[in-house]
Amino acid sequence: MGGMAPTRDLVLASGSPRRRRLLESAGFGFRTVAPETDEFPIAGETPDQLVVRLAEEKARAVIDRVARDAIVLGVDTTVVLDDEAIGKPSGPEAAVEMVMRLAGRSHRVLSGYALLMGAALVERDVVESTVTMKPITRAEAEAYVATGEPMDKAGAYGIQGYGALMVRRVEGCYFNVMGLPLALLGRALREVLVRREDAP
Repeated sequence: MGGMAPTRDLVLASGSPRRRRLLESAGFGFRTVAPETDEFPIAGETPDQLVVRLAEEKARAVIDRVARDAIVLGVDTTVVLDDEAIGKPSGPEAAVEMVMRLAGRSHRVLSGYALLMGAALVERDVVESTVTMKPITRAEAEAYVATGEPMDKAGAYGIQGYGALMVRRVEGCYFNVMGLPLALLGRALREVLVRREDAP
């Protein structure tokens, strides 16, 4: 691709080191600003609606802390099993139970994203991947949770770490499971950045 994409004030509204590393690996120059938002579902909200709403809320939460015409990217990822969004575990016991629920089954991973240019919403969408887990014993789940890896991750596992040993198959974007759907976002970001650079 040859060098960094145009980057006048591209901001990633996230405190996630995984998202930061993924966006860097795609060749984008940017800075990060961690949003302060509540990540709770609204009654009657579907998981798809949840992740796009939270993505936009994260982006809007940092608008006052960046340049007025900055391009801001907000992303939210959740695991969905039996049509229920499964967020981050509240503690080790909850993490073990989450891992056991996923064991031997397939689940959806949804990432919602929102791109703002200034305060204007340019694009938002949802990307879906399907992950099939291997059968897992409780002892294996407890050993995994003891590593500390799953405690800050939706669904209580990280596919980029020890959690990869529990995964049988991924359908769709692998990077989406890590929390940033690079293929689709790369296209969207480049279009928005070029539009911004071409603006008078």
